[in-house]
Amino acid sequence: MLRSASTLRMVAWLAYALILFIAPLVFTSSLAMTMLTQMGYLIIICLSYNLLLGQGGMLSFGHAVYVGLGSFFVIHALNFAAAGRLPVPVSLMPLVGGLAGMAVAALLGWVTTKKAATPFAMITLGVGELVFSMSLMFPGFFGGEGGISANRVIGEPFFGLSYGPQVEVYYLIAIYCLLSTAAMYALTLTPLGRMLNAVRDNPERVAFIGYNTQVVRYIAFVIAGFFAGIGGGLQAINFESVTAETLSGLRSGGYLLFTFVGGAMFFFGPIIGGVLLVLAIVMFSEITKAWQIYLGLGFMLMVMFAPGGIASLIMMNLRVATMGHFRRLLLPYLLLFATGAVALGGSAAIIEMIYHVQLDAAMGSTIGFLGWQLDTSAPAHWLLVIAVTAVGGLAFEWARRRFVREWDEANQRVERELKRMEAA
Repeated sequence: MLRSASTLRMVAWLAYALILFIAPLVFTSSLAMTMLTQMGYLIIICLSYNLLLGQGGMLSFGHAVYVGLGSFFVIHALNFAAAGRLPVPVSLMPLVGGLAGMAVAALLGWVTTKKAATPFAMITLGVGELVFSMSLMFPGFFGGEGGISANRVIGEPFFGLSYGPQVEVYYLIAIYCLLSTAAMYALTLTPLGRMLNAVRDNPERVAFIGYNTQVVRYIAFVIAGFFAGIGGGLQAINFESVTAETLSGLRSGGYLLFTFVGGAMFFFGPIIGGVLLVLAIVMFSEITKAWQIYLGLGFMLMVMFAPGGIASLIMMNLRVATMGHFRRLLLPYLLLFATGAVALGGSAAIIEMIYHVQLDAAMGSTIGFLGWQLDTSAPAHWLLVIAVTAVGGLAFEWARRRFVREWDEANQRVERELKRMEAA
């Protein structure tokens, strides 16, 4: 059993490395390259945030502070290197951001980690807003509202790499992404990682056996700051500019939201979250101007129906499939997705029509939606989309209840088989 688990883990890591390597060979457009580079450093940032949230149970509203300061230090380091005052190649610049994030986390972390749970969250929120407000008070370092820019193509090429072509930047980010992911995974297997889980689950018992829970939280906080700074440094290299927005609470909220959606209780959950963050911001924002409404509604649905995130859904279905009971769920899943698509399509049509009436009425009363032309001035069209939403919603509720019955029965069978296997 241990050998098979180790083999499966090795296959997963090889697949992860292979995906990072061949992704730009498969997706060759400039838009795809832009998205892939952003996914790389956002995976690092979300994984670093999950060291706090998923591994340590620390809900932070100020993680963007360490990401943003890592970006600012790297952008200044690039300018110093261009002026010949800092002999550090661009390939090592992300480590400058990591050290900066770690130093700031070490400075602010002891006060921040004195409390846990809700007080910790409120302290991080205050620290985040404090640093963000300071960014406008010190324009010499933060550049004011315009931010700071730099040129990543500096000095002699490093092993033939100038980092002018975007593909070279991607592979730099991919290497750091792979190494950072491996380092953070290795951390979860160490005594520190196990103790961090214990502090998350039962801090009173950890304190009772003689460990200082604040020290454990503080060390994890500093390590998370280091990897957040690496992610911020890669972001600065990619965009060649940094603004105060990288320090904002909105960015911290985005890291929290997508780490949660990906699945904070599983190591690979934040990887999914980082990918979804780019898809939501880059792709979804191009499809509709009301993308933030859908984002908020999607987050609400995840909290209500899948609080463990997408990773938990994958693992639960994999468990059922491994025991050979997934076939009986195929029809319930088909009905669930079909009725959900109808309800979602009707709801989206209503949102788009309301959004058009409120903000784009000057452009006419007709909008295109999934190949259909909807007229916001025609009552019949409003009645149609409302009827589709209502019918789809009722059908979805019926399908959901049927799915829940089948799901519970399949999991009960799995539990019985596992007990028989343990008894044998």
